[in-house]
Amino acid sequence: MTQAVRLVLTMLPQDRLATQEEITFNANAIAMMQQAIGHSIDGESLRKAVEARVAVWQDSSVGLANNVNHIEWLEEARSNRSWDFWERYRRYLKDVQDLPPRVILRLDQATDRILRQIEDPQRDGIWRRTGLVVGQVQSGKTGNYIGLACKAADAGYRLIVILAGIHNSLRSQTQLRVDEGLLGFDTQYQQRSDEESGTSRIGVGILPGVQRLKIASLTNSSEKGDFGQKVAHSTSMPISDYPIVLVVKKHKDILEYVRRWAVEVEGELRPGTKEKIVRSVPLLIIDDEADHASVDTSKEDATEPPAINKAIRRLLASFERAAYVGYTATPFANIYMNPDGDHEIYGLDLFPESFIESLPAPSNYFGPERIFGLGASGDDDAGIEPLKIFREVDDHEVWMPPKNKAGKSWIPPDPMPPSLIRAINAFVLSCAARRVRGQETKHSSMLIHVTQYMDVQNHVRDQVDDYLSLMRDKLRDTMSDQARQTLDALKQLWDDDFVPTSADFPSDEAPHVSWNALLDQLRPAINKILVKSINGTSKDALEYYEKRHTGLSLIAVGGNKLSRGLTLEGLSVSFYLRASNTYDTLLQMGRWFGYRPRYEDLCRLYTTRGLYRAYREITAADNELRRDFEEMAALGETPETFGLKVRSSSAGLAVTAANKMRKGVKVRLSYSGDLAETTTFNLRPDVLRRNRATLDSFIRALDRDYNPTPVSGGLLWNGVSADEVRNGFLSGYVPDGRAIRVRPAFINEYIRRCVTMGELSNWSVLLVDVKAGPDSIQGEIGDRKVTLTTRSPHPDEIVDHRFTIRRVLSPADESKDLSEEQRTHALETLWANRKRIAKLKRKPEPAKPAVPTGPPLRAERSVDKALLIIYPMVNPEAKADPEKLVVGFAISFPNSEDPHETEYVVNTIWRNQEIDDLDEGTDQ
Repeated sequence: MTQAVRLVLTMLPQDRLATQEEITFNANAIAMMQQAIGHSIDGESLRKAVEARVAVWQDSSVGLANNVNHIEWLEEARSNRSWDFWERYRRYLKDVQDLPPRVILRLDQATDRILRQIEDPQRDGIWRRTGLVVGQVQSGKTGNYIGLACKAADAGYRLIVILAGIHNSLRSQTQLRVDEGLLGFDTQYQQRSDEESGTSRIGVGILPGVQRLKIASLTNSSEKGDFGQKVAHSTSMPISDYPIVLVVKKHKDILEYVRRWAVEVEGELRPGTKEKIVRSVPLLIIDDEADHASVDTSKEDATEPPAINKAIRRLLASFERAAYVGYTATPFANIYMNPDGDHEIYGLDLFPESFIESLPAPSNYFGPERIFGLGASGDDDAGIEPLKIFREVDDHEVWMPPKNKAGKSWIPPDPMPPSLIRAINAFVLSCAARRVRGQETKHSSMLIHVTQYMDVQNHVRDQVDDYLSLMRDKLRDTMSDQARQTLDALKQLWDDDFVPTSADFPSDEAPHVSWNALLDQLRPAINKILVKSINGTSKDALEYYEKRHTGLSLIAVGGNKLSRGLTLEGLSVSFYLRASNTYDTLLQMGRWFGYRPRYEDLCRLYTTRGLYRAYREITAADNELRRDFEEMAALGETPETFGLKVRSSSAGLAVTAANKMRKGVKVRLSYSGDLAETTTFNLRPDVLRRNRATLDSFIRALDRDYNPTPVSGGLLWNGVSADEVRNGFLSGYVPDGRAIRVRPAFINEYIRRCVTMGELSNWSVLLVDVKAGPDSIQGEIGDRKVTLTTRSPHPDEIVDHRFTIRRVLSPADESKDLSEEQRTHALETLWANRKRIAKLKRKPEPAKPAVPTGPPLRAERSVDKALLIIYPMVNPEAKADPEKLVVGFAISFPNSEDPHETEYVVNTIWRNQEIDDLDEGTDQ
């Protein structure tokens, strides 16, 4: 069937999506040909298999660029240089990896966009380019930078250094991917492609009909295959003859060994110094997980950057012609870098001043939006509903208490919590179901990530291994009571959990699996499962490559090693309890993101309700960041502009560790052109009473001092002073303690500083009064009767007297204080921006939006005018009691003329909000 699918794909259009008629015609033709030579292939099955491949869509990448001191070169180079490494890799992706044609096309286009920005390696003189590529977690960044390395080698880069994390396991895994996709040989057995004895060709090296391309590597895929001191001293291989590729850990000593070797082999003395510099060899550094360990986290008064950052910068500075490209899914730390950072010895910092490229994930990507859902961002955006794969864990605290109670010496007691037992059983069922679906030789993995302490991880591994061993023993005697009880428990989990979940997926993606068919595969599935600790002291290593023909079934128990870069192949079940207070760390820990062909319905995420809520918040913030990036790319902005914007965004306060913000606990913040809106609410009576009293007092003051104007959907007060908004409403409003992105104390301070510069002095206040209906609830605000707004929890849940909604803002409300001329102009600008983005991403022209929203609308505001929108809302815990209403708000800010001047000491303001006291108290 696989060969038949490939034949059909070669017959379909390559420059556009094939039509249904083209797929059906060619699938039937190939099926008939196969049947004529005795192969039993059904035309309908072949058509469905081809459709599954062709239906995968991927948008074009978009980017920001700074072309100062850059010369366009790639178009001319296409015709006068051979691109053999890339063509070999492209063929490997198509014929061996079976990537969909559209995905390969987008990879080709994206790597071209990156390559043209890093400078022509044949360009004379001194040049340096630094860039950043942003993709989603586990979405294919490694495949992208291998493609970039192939094209860089074709173009003439002679030394390519790939920085692959801080652990040997990740470096080894990355080296193996490079061996397969770029080198074409197993680096454990040879260093150069032109060796004739003792060789081991793999990957692109064993494609039929390909020529052997000259390339070398001084690192290998074994656990100890890094570039060590011995290699540095014993190797004198010239770099200028053909490309040399090094896959190294981010370790200061190893990076220094690479630098010394390079300057000793190819360096020349700098005039008037004893320092050597490499003049003739172009260097490309590809930094995987560039936000981790590479960032300058030193304080502002430090005399030297941290060791790894310093070593990378010094390596770059030792070459006159050098390019640096960082890859990450969480770019927050990189864009917090100082764009002007420089050092007399170590050179410029790694801020991506030359370009930032954003890689969209393919449509079959199993990512945050599909797992956690995504709220609608406007009237023309329906949002994304989460897949029903989340299973709550609320029984773990005796077994694995919070880290302040369970340290490194903690021994998890027996028995394991029922939720972990269900998760293990779910993995067994998943493995068996995949065997029924013909995936018995595919890798299957389970992740257990509950603590950072390695000794505790090893105890957990032993508990899990004991449980699986006992299950195997019970099932050996099929007629015993123990076997019957075990099978009954598994069948109940299958019937109650898997059958209804799989029914929600299309049948092509989730082929039906009967219990009888599953039963035949249970024992071989269980017998194949291994349990391993993957941590710094463990000798266990991932053996996906060694088991590539038979498939590895693995339960991986780990911590930090599983948090960055390391891929768990075929991951279907995750049991995750490890908390973090930063967006980037949590996103990187989400190893469950990736691609799950024909087994998405078998995937499960076991975690706490709090962590699930945190991931929903992260998903919204990350999506917002990517939308802003697309907007700025359409407007032709530069990386520095984007860095400043994100550094000053209200979404940027808790996205990364404080030491990655370069100024310790000082953070620059601006709500310029931003929308601050509450989406998380505390339903505790004392919080409700305080916010209700604040709103009552505020509305009475507005009625006393200003004349309201009735508008569609509410009352509007114009000309309100900033002091009235700050002191009358924001100072008294208590947000939910977990509402990271909307903090009244920060908003208040921003307003105060803007007022001193002659901005934000003229406010409008809209009190929303929705149209009454038969089920409406009336409430009293100040001396006025209003109809309360209803917002449903997202998803439909209330936990710990808290609830979260997708949006508090109704998009049409944001323009209620603007003139008709301003609304019309904002709408035209919004439409023009969307058309530019669609053109940039090669999409059809979008329909004209009905409501002006977003940055184009806020750009219509004069610098002194902002809009506060107040939403009196129905309390989902007490719907019939208007006295317990919930107060939500949104603020639409204009663009400031000086948006980057407001600096906050985070810890001080955070403490002064008095949120923690309220949150930790008991209901009165």
